[in-house]
Amino acid sequence: MLKKSVLLIAVLLLIISCGGPTKQVSRVGVDTTIDLSGRWNDADARMVSEKIVDDVLDANWLFNWMGDNEEKPIVIVGTIGNKTSEHINTETFATDIERELVNSGKVRFVAAKKQRDEIRDERLDQQSQASEETSKRLAQELGADFMLQGTLSSIEDAVDGKKVVYYQADMNLVNLETNEIVWMGSKKIKKFVAQSKLKW
Repeated sequence: MLKKSVLLIAVLLLIISCGGPTKQVSRVGVDTTIDLSGRWNDADARMVSEKIVDDVLDANWLFNWMGDNEEKPIVIVGTIGNKTSEHINTETFATDIERELVNSGKVRFVAAKKQRDEIRDERLDQQSQASEETSKRLAQELGADFMLQGTLSSIEDAVDGKKVVYYQADMNLVNLETNEIVWMGSKKIKKFVAQSKLKW
């Protein structure tokens, strides 16, 4: 009886170890482009943000501003809407743009709205909790001169397991004092996806 139980357990373990899907994980460079589904991904966000920032910083509005002012313009990234058929985390895309702008050294940058709310709470708390020498003064924030806003949109065309996905990021830079749009730009990405034996 004991031999049968041991044999049964051994057979079950063998079946469990041989059956079912296996998973393999490997490390890759963060700049490596891996496109598994054809949907918007980190490589698309990085590529588009770099192109958008290159375009906006090479445009005439910046040269005009620097000619009229002694300081670099202060920029903030506003809302980036998602008009695609996919769930896209546009906050991550906005962060990519913010990083490129800050690291360019060509503009000054202020914290986004959510960040400012937290910082203001901390500054307000310092007024009663921190020493007078170290507490930060109220109403000393830098006001942004320009806001960068935009939308992501997509068009899909699919038939018989083949699909073309076209993404477009449309961005504009607005003068916060006058509401004048001083720059408009877009970046497009087109992907072809083929999937055998399946239809979309």
